[in-house]
Amino acid sequence: MQAYLWAKTGHLVFVIAWMAAVFYLPRILVNLVEAGEAPAVRARLVLMGRRLYRFGHVMFGLAFVLGLVLWLGYRVFPDFPTMVGAGTGWLHAKLALVALLFAYFIFAGRWLKGLDKGKSLPSSKALRWFNELPVLLLVAVVYLVLAKPF
Repeated sequence: MQAYLWAKTGHLVFVIAWMAAVFYLPRILVNLVEAGEAPAVRARLVLMGRRLYRFGHVMFGLAFVLGLVLWLGYRVFPDFPTMVGAGTGWLHAKLALVALLFAYFIFAGRWLKGLDKGKSLPSSKALRWFNELPVLLLVAVVYLVLAKPF
């Protein structure tokens, strides 16, 4: 049971860290649009965005690995609870929403990488709306994990 609790703790910590990157990367994009043509400010924001994007990938990877341990750990560890079987439809829905969140993160990263190729970003207003999408997905994920409705 201790292995399960440690895996779950690590999974939650790395998911929280990844979600911080998911929430903040679009905010950096908004700041880039609003910085205009100030080269020093733009260079600093692009550097911050790249580092955050890299950090987000590492945190997602660690959360993913520990999520696999939580999902399949019953095969390796004695007394490890299983999430495989009847009544785990919520897990499939959660994983689908997490895949959407990851696609969102990749999409924001592509916008950041496009700046090096001279591509422009959407307006700050459009990016502000884009920034709100992961909140809705996260609320649904948390609900599914806590309520396990199906």
